[in-house]
Amino acid sequence: MARSFLFLLASSRTESNSELLARRAAEQLPPDVRLRWLRLRDHPLPDFEDIRHEGDGTWPAPEGAAALLLDATLDATDLVIVSPLYWYSVSADAKRYLDHWAAWMRVPGVDFRQRMAGRTLWGVSALAGTDLRDAEPLVGTLRRSAAYMGMPFGGALLGRGNRPKDVLGDEDALRRAKTFFH
Repeated sequence: MARSFLFLLASSRTESNSELLARRAAEQLPPDVRLRWLRLRDHPLPDFEDIRHEGDGTWPAPEGAAALLLDATLDATDLVIVSPLYWYSVSADAKRYLDHWAAWMRVPGVDFRQRMAGRTLWGVSALAGTDLRDAEPLVGTLRRSAAYMGMPFGGALLGRGNRPKDVLGDEDALRRAKTFFH
């Protein structure tokens, strides 16, 4: 199966520092790798409602944005959560997307968890501060989510950027972007 990357843009801004850093890293991928970029704000998911203990514990088939995101997720070999560091973790849109994985695991016939096993989960994030250790909770969220699903965690590309386009001045992050997906 040819590699196919799904970039899930989870910032409240377009062309956020996280997105700019992810695009720099994606430029380094071979031309035969398929890239798909989805802005989660353009495909809003409803708040997650845990119904595991109601009825038989299954969820109905997703519709609308949830169906689109489920299909895009299953179509990718590599998933990249592109989220700024918000309160030491992923953004609300990224968290809501990950919460919906719990539902997709319980939709009859989807076999979501089994089908996700072996795909690679990555993270790209920009943070306003200077201490990259502030992103450890965000990285931990992604690493543990990948482990739970049987997915390799490819790592997290972190950059510094507060104001728009600040990350383009983070030479260390731009250097790491050149080899991040390899």
